[in-house]
Amino acid sequence: MAVSGSVLVTRPAGQAGKLCAGLSAAGYRPLHQPLLAVSPIALDAAQQAMAGALESYAHCLFVSSNAAKYGLECLLAGRTAWPGRVQCYAVGDSTADVLRAAGIVVHTPGREMTSEGLLTLPSLQSVAGERVLIVKGEGGRTALREALAGRGAQVDELRCYRRSPPDVAPDALQQLLDAEQVVCILISSGEALDNLRGILEPADTAQSIHEHCALVVPSARVAAQARAAGWQDVTVAANASDDAMLAALQERDLTRERMGG
Repeated sequence: MAVSGSVLVTRPAGQAGKLCAGLSAAGYRPLHQPLLAVSPIALDAAQQAMAGALESYAHCLFVSSNAAKYGLECLLAGRTAWPGRVQCYAVGDSTADVLRAAGIVVHTPGREMTSEGLLTLPSLQSVAGERVLIVKGEGGRTALREALAGRGAQVDELRCYRRSPPDVAPDALQQLLDAEQVVCILISSGEALDNLRGILEPADTAQSIHEHCALVVPSARVAAQARAAGWQDVTVAANASDDAMLAALQERDLTRERMGG
């Protein structure tokens, strides 16, 4: 079951191929416009010291595939392998894939691919007095750090990449949405949603998007954010993975078909 119109995929450049292929195979017409630009950043002296002291940590958590990609470049520099005593964690399957490709054994939270999902893992419950390294980008959520510190862990953050809004003009994005008859936008994160709003609202086009475009989002948290911004047609996927986003879109369309909408 496909929609009449295009589906906009908003993952960063180089990270949308699998989802676009899945959409095409399912009968959809995918269109890719990144809503996040990702680039590595140089580590300062304090961050370099954290990377150099990897063996001193009991746990190392990677919060995204970008964190895994850029973080491993820093953490494995000068090492032949991942230190066996450091337990490694990935927030989701794509992140875990990057780590496993480097020969690392990884803990994942299963379907709940969020910080909250990681925090339910048994090995992260009793961490008082243990050192924990969170590999992430600049900014972002603080839930992991705060929760683990609240459990008594000594938490450091290795910030190895930067997220920024894409270089796209409001009029150009609106023209793309109109020309390609985009009827649904797949949003991978709250930050991507913020960037979409930031691009469109100065051109007073956000209201049109609210009325004519549905959203598929990766969590209830992002859904609440979208509804607060004015979207009504919001579908929540099980998580941010390609399979979950596609499944949520298909379920939405099947439900609408049954209801005659």
